[in-house]
Amino acid sequence: MKRNILLLCFALVTLSTLKAENEKPFVIPELRHWQGGEGVLEVNAGTKVLYTDATLANAAAELAKDYGLMFGKGMKAKAVKNGAKSLAGNIVMSLVNEKDLGEEGYTIEISDRVILNAQTPTGAYWGTRTLLQILEQHEGAQLPKGTVRDWPDYPVRGYMIDVGRKHVPLEYLEKYAKVMAYYKMNTFQIHLNDRAAKIHEDSWDDTYAGFRLQSEYFPELTSKDGFYTKDGFRQFQKNAAKICVNIIPEIDVPAHSLCFSRFRKEFGSEKYGMDHLDLFNPNVYTFLDSLFTEYLEGDDPVFVGKNVHIGTDEYSNKDKKVVEKFRAFTDHYLRLVERFGKQPWMWGALTHAKGDTPVKSENVIMQCWYPKYANPEEMKKQGYKLVCIPSWTTYIVPAAGYYADYLNVERLYNEWNPGTFNRHKLDPKDPCLLGGMFAVWNDISYNGISVDDIHDRSIPATQTMAASTWSYSYRTVPFHEFDTKRNVLSEAPGVNELGRFPGHPKSVVYSLPTVKPGKEYPVRKAGFHNTISFHLDAVKEKPGTLLFSNDVTNFYLSSPVDGRMAFSRDGYLYTFDYYVEEGKSHDIRIECTNHITRLFVDGKLQDELKRVKRWIRDKEQHDYVQTLHFPLQQAGEFKSRITNLKVENFVR
Repeated sequence: MKRNILLLCFALVTLSTLKAENEKPFVIPELRHWQGGEGVLEVNAGTKVLYTDATLANAAAELAKDYGLMFGKGMKAKAVKNGAKSLAGNIVMSLVNEKDLGEEGYTIEISDRVILNAQTPTGAYWGTRTLLQILEQHEGAQLPKGTVRDWPDYPVRGYMIDVGRKHVPLEYLEKYAKVMAYYKMNTFQIHLNDRAAKIHEDSWDDTYAGFRLQSEYFPELTSKDGFYTKDGFRQFQKNAAKICVNIIPEIDVPAHSLCFSRFRKEFGSEKYGMDHLDLFNPNVYTFLDSLFTEYLEGDDPVFVGKNVHIGTDEYSNKDKKVVEKFRAFTDHYLRLVERFGKQPWMWGALTHAKGDTPVKSENVIMQCWYPKYANPEEMKKQGYKLVCIPSWTTYIVPAAGYYADYLNVERLYNEWNPGTFNRHKLDPKDPCLLGGMFAVWNDISYNGISVDDIHDRSIPATQTMAASTWSYSYRTVPFHEFDTKRNVLSEAPGVNELGRFPGHPKSVVYSLPTVKPGKEYPVRKAGFHNTISFHLDAVKEKPGTLLFSNDVTNFYLSSPVDGRMAFSRDGYLYTFDYYVEEGKSHDIRIECTNHITRLFVDGKLQDELKRVKRWIRDKEQHDYVQTLHFPLQQAGEFKSRITNLKVENFVR
């Protein structure tokens, strides 16, 4: 009997102990090691971020600021000599000598205070992202007590965005760098030039081409429909570096180079196409040497970071002489970039362009996207460091009908690692592997795709790629749980490009009893999977009368073209088959999804703008996208009466 009582007591104590241990918090990427403690630590605006080394000042300041963006009131960051003796309730950041943490690892101990240690300021910064993700998932901004030990397997975890074919505002790129940093993604490649998918087989005249960076050497080269100033692009890179994101600018040559042959027709190859530079024309080299030098030279160069990408993707290999010239061209620009103290990146093409002319491999990083262009085993033997960016797994080409419109994130999470190059595989622990990336290619011009559409595709890809590149194998959270919980997290502190609202499906998440003409409101927009409804007492409005607008989108009560209800964004105007009738009253509802925008009048479907096939310049059919993030920031100068405006979440 005594023995049974003792066993029962032991079982109760054991059960109590198990219950007391806090479960591992959900974080993207997943925490490598967690030992749960008992209870929680309250964090509030009175909590101080204390740092014991001057090099940690930036990470501490970012944590203090971002806490304010997420919870309404910032914390104070302060240097101290001995953080371990600081008052309970504070966050203490220190540098330690623990080699196994590497350059980006960190430890966190949460008890009556938070002790965050790392070998480098970068590791400490990643630790602050972990703290913020945990805080935002716990009511009252609490931290469960326990200890964390975390580090990545790969130094490159990234995203490439094609801004050459579609202009993407620098302000958006600034925000997306913050998104990447929130998920410990550290490499952001900006593909600065390209040409759109060729519209007609026999002519380049109707094919769009763009170059997005201001050039003072060659002013006519810069795209007139959107570009980045040198000062703006330089500052963007510096701002990203503060949050541990390395910006890699790419000038893609000698193929994908229609913008350069448009600038000087003599640069184009008549034999292989005007998007191919003529490698036998010495003026091509004189021009490109000058262009790269413009951005690389000086004490404060336009290309700020440690890496510069020279392109080298998809040049013709039909002629042996051309292949050897291509290899010599590649070697020349790898060495030119190095002369300015930068480490060059390039696209893998040297299986496709196999030849005798040597191409530098030492200190060169190669992106492998397709084994027939660059077989990873061959490139490893040649001495290249490899970044895995396989086309069939990690390429997004919005609304193109090939590759992915949205990535298969379940496959990316469950099956992929940076050793998987489509069907070719390397050991994920191979030292030649630096990591992995995904890409958004805007191949099709004039197809209605907006920056909001790109963002909707990029967020799930970023969150999943973050998980898959931090560790090649350590993912204990089942995908369905990961996919649900990732949607609870913010995009980044102070960033809400998805236009989300807290709330439950079909609940009212935002409302205005009356919309006052000319008034500015605190909410910028409502994104996909929201409905916007309002009561309209209409009077006659002049063409171009806005209901709402923000910095990128206009919603018209009366379009500037024909007076119908309409919206515009990214240079496109979309019109509903509906005129606001003077003297009439109606209940209006707009449903916004990532595929269709619907207009209801008095509960009846009036019109729907969905993905349709359209001729582009009367040459070729492509999908045309008609989506809307509804603007809510600035009310227009309308005369009608707008009341009972509501935003509701919905799931169809």
